[in-house]
Amino acid sequence: MKKTGLMAIIGLAAAIAPAQAQDAGDFYRGKTITIIAGSSVGGGLDVYGRLLSRHIGKHVPGAPGVVVQNMPGAGSLTAARHIYTIAPKDGLHMGIVLPGALLDPLLSAQDSGGREAGAYDPTKFNYIGNGNAETIVCVVRRDAPVKHFSEVFDKELLVGGTGPGSSLVDYPVVTRNLINAKIRLIAGYKGSREVSLAVQQNEVQGICGLAWSSAKNQYPDIFKPDGYVKVLVQEDSAPHPEVAALGVPLAIDFVKDPVQKRALEVFYSQGVMSRPFILPPGVSAERVALLRKAFLAAMTDPELRTEVAKQKLDANPNTGEELQALINKLYATPRDVLDLLRKAAETKK
Repeated sequence: MKKTGLMAIIGLAAAIAPAQAQDAGDFYRGKTITIIAGSSVGGGLDVYGRLLSRHIGKHVPGAPGVVVQNMPGAGSLTAARHIYTIAPKDGLHMGIVLPGALLDPLLSAQDSGGREAGAYDPTKFNYIGNGNAETIVCVVRRDAPVKHFSEVFDKELLVGGTGPGSSLVDYPVVTRNLINAKIRLIAGYKGSREVSLAVQQNEVQGICGLAWSSAKNQYPDIFKPDGYVKVLVQEDSAPHPEVAALGVPLAIDFVKDPVQKRALEVFYSQGVMSRPFILPPGVSAERVALLRKAFLAAMTDPELRTEVAKQKLDANPNTGEELQALINKLYATPRDVLDLLRKAAETKK
């Protein structure tokens, strides 16, 4: 699935017909929409959750208020489970979670029905849209022993991470286990900001599984030849023009085995859904459609685009329909590919 261009999103947003605005206005007027961000304050999810919260309300009939509630824990698994099982199914509660939380049941031990016993089913979430189709990168100190990604197969690279289910853990683990990179992971940091501080203080040599938009935000001198960090590799199936211009290779280009490569492609699909906004199962189709329309209108709102430019963020959105189709496709991945990826995703010392 290709990352959607902003102009196509704008055209789609303009073409969507109003969805029972009067009835929706009666429901949403005077109410508050809560966006549950599955990360700590200041993390990438929090940034995009608050960005949307400042603009989506004016595009919902009735102009409801919008607040953000942070629910960090287990790489957004805590927030995903809450949205799936506890959050009211009324169209007033949505979430933004890490993509790993949507892949976790796919990579976990499965029962005869193809789902982890007792786990949530990501195919049943209602997808509102994706705030940004990301490229994921690995950032390292320039004085780290690994100067080029090709050297990571011979020299050890020490990276920091958060908890299981987070991209900051899953990406280095899969890279290590699937293609035998010599990556040593120190996990347990609260969030990406804390890992970035550890990189700055030379507690660890780098951070992998980091969204490019977050990397630019957290490492403002990343483009400077004399900066203390650089991008080591793109953890994606296709190059990002801005990162490729820095001469940064793709990790997948170092993989020759076709099954391994397909497994990485499945894993790297997280980039397309790196900032996914979701509703619980059971929300009415009318409110799902309404919030999808409001999401697209907000993401193309000139005021939001101005804010994005000032914050030096990327905001290349995908539609809710695209995310729903991608999730369904991923959960239909052949078992031999999943078995290989599942084994690679196991966290081992």
